[in-house]
Amino acid sequence: MKIIRHFEQVPPSFRGAVYALGNFDGVHRGHQQVIGRAAEIARELGIPLGVLVFEPHPQQFFFPERPFFRLTPFRAKARLLERMGVDVLAALPFDERMSKMLAPEFVLDVLVNGLNAAHVVAGYDFRFGKGRGGDAAALRYMGLMEGFGTDIVDEVKNGGVTFSSTRIRELLGAGEPRRAAELLGHWWTVETHIQQGDQRGRTIGFPTANLPLEDHVEPALGVYAVRVEIEDGPHKGVYDGVANVGRRPTFDKQDVLLEAHIFDFTGDIYGAHAAVSFIEFIRPERKFDGLDSLKAQIAQDSEKAREILAALPKDS
Repeated sequence: MKIIRHFEQVPPSFRGAVYALGNFDGVHRGHQQVIGRAAEIARELGIPLGVLVFEPHPQQFFFPERPFFRLTPFRAKARLLERMGVDVLAALPFDERMSKMLAPEFVLDVLVNGLNAAHVVAGYDFRFGKGRGGDAAALRYMGLMEGFGTDIVDEVKNGGVTFSSTRIRELLGAGEPRRAAELLGHWWTVETHIQQGDQRGRTIGFPTANLPLEDHVEPALGVYAVRVEIEDGPHKGVYDGVANVGRRPTFDKQDVLLEAHIFDFTGDIYGAHAAVSFIEFIRPERKFDGLDSLKAQIAQDSEKAREILAALPKDS
């Protein structure tokens, strides 16, 4: 998959593609409908499939003081899109210039002159341009005027619940990763580099891979059954494990950290890029009165996580 950072510098081979438009945070099942429709049109026309997103997310630009909220930071989003068969990802910088671009300017400068889009697909709630001045109806009208096709995908629901990034964040905050996965169409995953911590886990027989949440949304604090994919290095592969997301009150820590214990694993993975998929919430975080009680609880949590993961279908 080719990644383009500037709409003025699109390689000739990707001008005239079909583009799905949106932020696609989480690449959930509603987003998949939009991208899937764009893929159908691209196949019919025999041209590349593209996705257009903004980096950083516009909310981060306008409200930098707000807590991190993203389900899928850029690397995770790009990986999911590539797995869906996207040929080109236009990750355009959302900066002062973009924030002031009026809706007609966005269509002319970005979609027409920049990407030379043959066809665009967007969700029913897509908004664009300064002050979110353009909507799906405006996009369709401008497409007619400028000579590119448009498809607008209606609201997608599951059991009466709309697929939305906001609802998925709520479920993760409530400690319900399985229900979040039903809306996502895949497990929610934290992707980042493994850091060297204080190595206390080694002293009690449960070494952990430490991963900062960085700009991921913060899920419910506590212990989870997880799958850990090490994406590079000699230990590349997918492993079962148990993880804690929290402030580690037993050790008087305050920063939120993801600590994953990989079952039956030995090896140095510091610096490797890893993806931790959250499968099921086991219990909330709590403070222990000493290392012995902590060790006993981790053993119990690990056994529970093994049972949960063993019951998953092989292809999940």
